[in-house]
Amino acid sequence: MITSYSNPKAKQVALWQANARERRSAGIFLAEGFKMCEEAPRESVREIYVTPQALEKSREQPRISAKMERIGYETVSEEVFRKISDTQTPQGILCVVERPRHTLEQLLSVPDPLLVALEDLQDPGNLGTIVRTGEGAGVTGIVMSQGTVDIYNPKTIRATMGSIYRVPFVYTEDLGRAVGQMRERGIRVYAAHLAGERYYDSFDFKTGTAFLIGNEARGLGGELSRQADDLLKIPMEGQVESLNAAVSAALLVYEAHRQRMKSR
Repeated sequence: MITSYSNPKAKQVALWQANARERRSAGIFLAEGFKMCEEAPRESVREIYVTPQALEKSREQPRISAKMERIGYETVSEEVFRKISDTQTPQGILCVVERPRHTLEQLLSVPDPLLVALEDLQDPGNLGTIVRTGEGAGVTGIVMSQGTVDIYNPKTIRATMGSIYRVPFVYTEDLGRAVGQMRERGIRVYAAHLAGERYYDSFDFKTGTAFLIGNEARGLGGELSRQADDLLKIPMEGQVESLNAAVSAALLVYEAHRQRMKSR
């Protein structure tokens, strides 16, 4: 059992928790909790750390138990686990997971894709919620600018509730160029924008569709907005001018889902 925080493995996990550059260099991310470890693809899990109490609990969960038996695990004292965990009330189990590899070409090659393109989102919870909501609505991929928050941020990972394993995503150095490639493939690009003149439910999203969502504070940049085929708006009552980025994305992708289900 690892009982000292000075243990090299414990120090390494703590460094990965705190430093995005270190996670990126190692090609991994960290997933905490029974649900996240259970849903992690077995072939992608490098290491598992578990407290004695969580180890007993894991024996009641066949999928996790089988995964731990196949991959192996390190037992960690409760005190050390609290130091390597990113949560206030850790469940006592943590997986080191290899990052998936997706390309923009893969995302654009899907028949009638449903994409979300994010420009410089900064809130980890917003991004994680968009990934999770996107899976529920049948989104086929998420494209992000380099200025978007790290999708492997521990808070983002938790907010995805496992969808991080199933929704393809890419970061791109030039989001405008990526949008241009979408349009070249016949994917119609829509920008959620205050200048939109038509409500979002008046458009046809049954074929290849991409929604542009901008930064929480600044909204979508002018250059990217001009690349959109259409600007659309969301009805607002009272004195509300805009919605949370994740809420806006949810409304749009679920309208696309509704239309696509209706046309089947």
